[in-house]
This record gives sequence, structure tokens and C-alpha cells, in this order.
Amino acid sequence: MRLVIARCTVDYAGRLTAHLPSALRLILVKADGSVSVHADDRAYKPLNWMSPPCTLRVDDDRWTVTNKAGEQLVITIDELVHDSSYELGVDPGLVKDGVEAHLQALLAEQVETLGAGWRLVRREYPTAIGPVDLLCRDEAGTSVAVEIKRRGEIDGVEQLTRYLELLNRDPHLAPVRGVFAAQEIKPQARVLAADRGIACVTLDYEGLRGMDDVTARLF
Repeated sequence: MRLVIARCTVDYAGRLTAHLPSALRLILVKADGSVSVHADDRAYKPLNWMSPPCTLRVDDDRWTVTNKAGEQLVITIDELVHDSSYELGVDPGLVKDGVEAHLQALLAEQVETLGAGWRLVRREYPTAIGPVDLLCRDEAGTSVAVEIKRRGEIDGVEQLTRYLELLNRDPHLAPVRGVFAAQEIKPQARVLAADRGIACVTLDYEGLRGMDDVTARLF
């Protein structure tokens, strides 16, 4: 990971345009190729970012990040305050709490809840950035990556997006579509999922446990 603190301006050009005027910001360049720009507030959410696969070109004080769709994030460094790199190694991945782990096990056993004719390929399907909760095949035989959360928020959609980008590079799996499944999904997460072409499923935990009728609402 490369960590840079700099006074900079940031311009994005893609499906829309956005401009961040000059200010002191944190820039992260991760080993997976992603680049994100952060302020010293707003919790975890970056001001702007580019998800992998993308390329970074550095011309003196001008950084140009380009993704496979041709969208660009241009960072112009006005003043460099700090620049360092760190090797973080392989992350073991998120350890789910009891409810999430149980949801994953229940859904793996009852994958037809997601659709008639669905079948499970594998739980915890490995990728270079961590395991996908469930890899399935739908009734048409298309690969589907399922990410399961107790509470579905934007970061979960971002996580599934990264998995899909990697899985779709595998010719034995592609095309791979995504399903974001949770007991509760925040409206912002639904909007982002729809923008990424990811389906959302609201899970009934008690139903999956057999205490009520098994229900899942697919949107």
C-alpha cells in the first residue's frame, strides 16, 4: 500500500464529472490497484475513488488513474507532505459474526430460496482478495456470486463489486453476476447495487431457520 498526504485537486471524468478544489487530503494506492482520495472526516467513505482493474500513470505532479471503461481520475499534487509505502501481506478476510455465519450456512443449504433451479458450487469461494460467501449457478447455468450480510450497507456492495471484477476475469466462470443478500439493506446500498448491476435479496433469518415460511424478496 502507498500512503500519500498532499495538498491536491481531484477531477473525475466518466459518466459524470466532479471536481474537488485544492485541499490537504489522504491518497491511498492499494495492492489491488485501487486508488482512493480521503478527507479527514466522513468516516470510511472516500471523496472519490477508482476501483480495479485500473492503471495509474504519474507525470511529475499529475496522477492519472484510468479504468477499463475509460473513466479517469486526475489528481494534481500542489504540495507533497508525506509519501510512504507498506507491505501489509495477505489479509485473512472478515470474520463474520454468529448471525452472518449462520445466514451463510442456512442459505447454502437452501440455495433454492434465491430461485428455482439454483445450485451451490461452493461456500467461501477463494479469490485473491478474500473468499466470496457463496458461488452458485442459477437455473440457466450462469455463475452467481452471493455476498451475505446481516445489515447491507454500501461497503458490502463495494466488496461484492471487487469480487465480481476478479471472478469475471476467469474464463471458466464468466460471466458472473452478483447478488447482495442481507436481513436489512440500506436504501443507499440498493441504489449503488442497481448502478453496478447487482441484485438485492432481503433474507428472512427466522424463516431460513425453519421457524416461519422461508421467504426472500428479490428486487
